[in-house]
Amino acid sequence: MTSSPNVHNQAAPTPKRVSVVVPLLNEEENVAALWDELREVAADWPFEAEFLFIDDGSTDRTLERLADHTSGDPRVTIVSFARRFGQTAAMAAGFARATGEVVVPMDADLQNDPRDIPMLVAALDEAPGFDVVSGWRKNRQDGFVLRRLPSILANKLICRLTWLQLHDLGCSLKAYRREVLEGLTLYGEMHRFLPAICQWNGGRITERVVNHRPRTAGTSKYNLKRTFKVLLDLVTVKFLGDYLTKPLYFFGKLGAVIMLCSFAVLTFAVLQKFAIFHPEPGLPLNRNILVHGSMMLFMLSFMMILMGVLAELLVRIYHESQGKAPYRIRRVIGGDGSANGDR
Repeated sequence: MTSSPNVHNQAAPTPKRVSVVVPLLNEEENVAALWDELREVAADWPFEAEFLFIDDGSTDRTLERLADHTSGDPRVTIVSFARRFGQTAAMAAGFARATGEVVVPMDADLQNDPRDIPMLVAALDEAPGFDVVSGWRKNRQDGFVLRRLPSILANKLICRLTWLQLHDLGCSLKAYRREVLEGLTLYGEMHRFLPAICQWNGGRITERVVNHRPRTAGTSKYNLKRTFKVLLDLVTVKFLGDYLTKPLYFFGKLGAVIMLCSFAVLTFAVLQKFAIFHPEPGLPLNRNILVHGSMMLFMLSFMMILMGVLAELLVRIYHESQGKAPYRIRRVIGGDGSANGDR
């Protein structure tokens, strides 16, 4: 009797391990409810989870209450900063200690709904396969003038400059494949630009609508000053994304624009000499301050080009000294038909 293949002996796919990263700052009124909700909903998740809480130098009893409520749970790791370093630093610390295949950051103010996490994680495997699934707070429960309006304007500007097709970069609730976060160094308010950075590194990005709840306790840490910082960081991100490997293009374009301005100013000065745009008998070039301005602009354009050359040398040193490749391979298919994943 011929035995049929035993399909039951085939190894079942290993469920994903998900690392939930939660930065905290002065959230003593929310940490108990936060952990109770996470523990309750995680019992129904179709994957194993770990929880990393990063205390960003809280000055209230956030750390003590969190430690008391999570005591004895092996899934929990608490990291306490010596002082306040910011949300981006807290996320970076959580990412560095995460052991899961998927990393999901979320806020500690109870406005993010942890019941959305399985949906975000599952979306990573939808065709054609994604590296980042960003949450979209389509129905935000925040004030319009101080929170929603600045966020709308900032999102439109950031997406236009970074070529992202997302609606809500400020939503902390996202799902990342761990490999797209490896090697990234975060500072300032860069956590908002993570989807853009991942996309520039070849990552596939999508978004899903998530639930957003009103804050019921504690105070918001966001204000208009933080929006200004985000816009400043956008300049850095735009430069790193478009010109990291060819900074001469950036400084060269800038130098060319300044040189055109120099010639335009000089032309205007020459026209003034012949009594055009100036009363008779005209303005001599040696008495026209525009000539000096034209010379300064010309020198500045030359300096921009030299700065681009120096930046090119620094970029080469950066990549070659650390062995960093200026590309990311998603897949390699061998001649025998075997395939390897992201590189």
